[in-house]
Amino acid sequence: MRHRIYGKQLNRDSEHRRAMLRNLAAGLFEHGEIRTTLPKAKAVQPFVEKIITIARQGTYRARRRIEARINDRRIHSWVADDNVPDARKDNPYFDLPDAGDIQFNRYGEVRKAPRLVQHIMTKIAPMFADREGGYTRIVKLGEHRFGDGTDLVLLQLTGIEEGPQVGGGTSGRRRQADRRTAYAARLRKSAASEPPESAEPAESATAVAEPETPASEDSDS
Repeated sequence: MRHRIYGKQLNRDSEHRRAMLRNLAAGLFEHGEIRTTLPKAKAVQPFVEKIITIARQGTYRARRRIEARINDRRIHSWVADDNVPDARKDNPYFDLPDAGDIQFNRYGEVRKAPRLVQHIMTKIAPMFADREGGYTRIVKLGEHRFGDGTDLVLLQLTGIEEGPQVGGGTSGRRRQADRRTAYAARLRKSAASEPPESAEPAESATAVAEPETPASEDSDS
């Protein structure tokens, strides 16, 4: 029985599940998209949506609420990592900092780098200033994880997709429907501008009276 149990447990206890959702959300905010399994993506999606909704307020109280929900940490340190290929350092979602802005101490620990909460407030929240919800989307990749065969998906932030369905463009069906609507409007306009057909000549007011037959006079018999 699942009485009074909300959400998916994902075969983890509450502490492990909470830490996993925080790490998934932090990775999504840092990279703009993450590759994970379908159950995990569905579980972390509402968590991310709530954080972005709070960040759109742009207040100090909103920052404190975000810090209570997600662990603040230094991000984008991999920009200055020589072991990361240059092809993986391109990010279409955000402008990455320069490698000179990332500093490490003598032990290889990150000493200076952008902070996660500041990144959410200054970079992610303005992306959705005019959007009321729907900040993320799940794209099924049609791939399965080796081992258990679970579905792999791509959880990403919305707003930079291409295509008429998600990018705000006009599809072929919409263009065809617009042409039909415009053609019908032109027909209605031309029909309204044409003069009305001449009405049938009305009958003359003075109708030709039939000749009255003279009344027969009563003859005296």
